Formats: sequence, C-alpha cells, structure tokens
Amino acid sequence: MSVLKDLLEFVGIEGERLNLLWVSAAEGPRFAEGITQFTERIRDLGPLNYNSEWPIPGSELRAESLRT
Repeated sequence: MSVLKDLLEFVGIEGERLNLLWVSAAEGPRFAEGITQFTERIRDLGPLNYNSEWPIPGSELRAESLRT
C-alpha cells in the first residue's frame, strides 16, 4: 500500500484516493462505515482533474493511454 500510494503521488494523484479496509463477511456495519468515510474523503478531495499532460508533463505516457 505504501509503495502504491507513493506511485500515485509520483504521477500526481493524491495518495488519499487509495484505501484498504480489512473486514470479514460478519462485519457489515464496519464495512458500511468504512465506505462512507472513504466516500466523504474522496468528495472532499474533489474530482480527479487531469489534462493531456497528465500524469507527468513531457512524458510519453498520456491520459489517453490510461483509458484503454
């Protein structure tokens, strides 16, 4: 998780957009609360805005290649 969050930060995406929550099938309320909290955090961050230069200006990797 730590490496993946670092990778997201490297390409210009907030690491907070990645979350891992361990719950068992018997923990429905805990799962629901975790999803609610994560959804609120993502809403607070706002939309993921990128352009043709995303993620790294000048790189060969463009947003179009990420959509495929």
